[in-house]
Amino acid sequence: MHTATVFIELGSVILVLGLLGRIAGRYGFSPIPLYLLGGLAFGTGGLLPLSASEEFVATGAEIGVVLLLLMLGLEYTAADLVTNLKAQYPAGAVDFLLNAIPGAVAALLLGWGPVAAVVLAGVTWISSSGVIAKVLGDLGRLGNRETPVILSILVLEDLAMAVYLPILTALLAGAGLVAGSITLAIALATAGAVLFVALRYGRLISRFVSHDDPEKLLLVVLGLTLLVAGIAQQLQVSAAVGAFLVGIALSGEAAEGAHTLLSPLRDLFAAVFFVFFGLSTDPTSIPPVLLPALLLAAVTAVTKVATGYWAARRAGIATRGRWRAGGALVSRGEFSIVIAGLAVTAGIEPGLGPLATAYVLILVITGPLAARYTQPAAERLGAVFARQRGAWAPEARAGAVASGVVASGVVASGVVASGVVANGGAAGGTAAAAVLPAQGAGVEPVEDSPDSEGVLDPGAGPGQALDGLSR
Repeated sequence: MHTATVFIELGSVILVLGLLGRIAGRYGFSPIPLYLLGGLAFGTGGLLPLSASEEFVATGAEIGVVLLLLMLGLEYTAADLVTNLKAQYPAGAVDFLLNAIPGAVAALLLGWGPVAAVVLAGVTWISSSGVIAKVLGDLGRLGNRETPVILSILVLEDLAMAVYLPILTALLAGAGLVAGSITLAIALATAGAVLFVALRYGRLISRFVSHDDPEKLLLVVLGLTLLVAGIAQQLQVSAAVGAFLVGIALSGEAAEGAHTLLSPLRDLFAAVFFVFFGLSTDPTSIPPVLLPALLLAAVTAVTKVATGYWAARRAGIATRGRWRAGGALVSRGEFSIVIAGLAVTAGIEPGLGPLATAYVLILVITGPLAARYTQPAAERLGAVFARQRGAWAPEARAGAVASGVVASGVVASGVVASGVVANGGAAGGTAAAAVLPAQGAGVEPVEDSPDSEGVLDPGAGPGQALDGLSR
């Protein structure tokens, strides 16, 4: 009887997730907010709370996190990560400062303590790679000049997770300074060793894993990932980081085949993970933190736009591309929930889960809108300000010239103000010379170069656009 109840509950949840995914696909937005809302509906205090299948859903959620990080690691090679780390580390530092600090400050202002501040800093810092990649594809921007800049920032964020997650895990476990330092040292040593092995022996590892039979390839990759994730968790490094490093170590045909085979599993268990996070959150606890979530979302949306704008400007991208890069980075999603989920499981702060849920719901919905409309909105505002400055400057300065130069010239010459007499004409010429520079003052130059806004290649596909950054 218990097994039948589990099947009924799981079947109902998965069916609802499939219908919600269809709705999201029909209207062209990420299904993550719908999955979170579904979890709220099935959780404690929801419409149809689950009971029998909660343990299975919890295990499925942990597998979902592992598969999310594995698939992310499969997108990059060790060489990609090293190259991006060398070339784009200033952008990564700016990204951290502008987006992690607001989260930490918000947690401290709410009186949650330093551990919660570290958690909320990670929630507001990391953009959603999955949502952003989908949005860039939907908007046809994979070949744009600013896209490599966007992907470089995402790669640096993902690489930083290998350091951040072990620190967070140690803090959540209540480890002291010595134990936390040891955990961090183990994590850094492990990540460094994996990168070295992947750079030096990546082809040999991929040959060992690769197989023509999809079944055997799936079993080897999935078994290796879960084994490494378990060992990493035992060492308090984080299972997610272990899975990410396995993905980095694989390359070539093995990575491509594993990506194809594991994508459906990733989608299933990732959806279960978002539902489980919703299950862990009481819907009645969200309204009290809704205002802080809105304020935090507004602040960090602006800071992400500033991050993308600065990074694109540093890379020599024109103004339109800078705004597009900033707007594309606004979305938060899966990894913000992963970070908050670790804190919820550890029972650090009751209000942290509801705040993170509301925060992610806001930005995962507004993020695609920001990606689409940030650049046109910035151009319209710029045009309005330019017109206002252009309308004010000639009138104000011409008035000053007329009263100061023309009038004084007319009085001194003793001629009529019409300027028919030569001296008056000279005065009028002085006025014109003084007015002309004022008309151009404060007006930004127009970028009309065809090369400044184009794409890398009008027919460039994802592989060309992401060359050197991802597979």
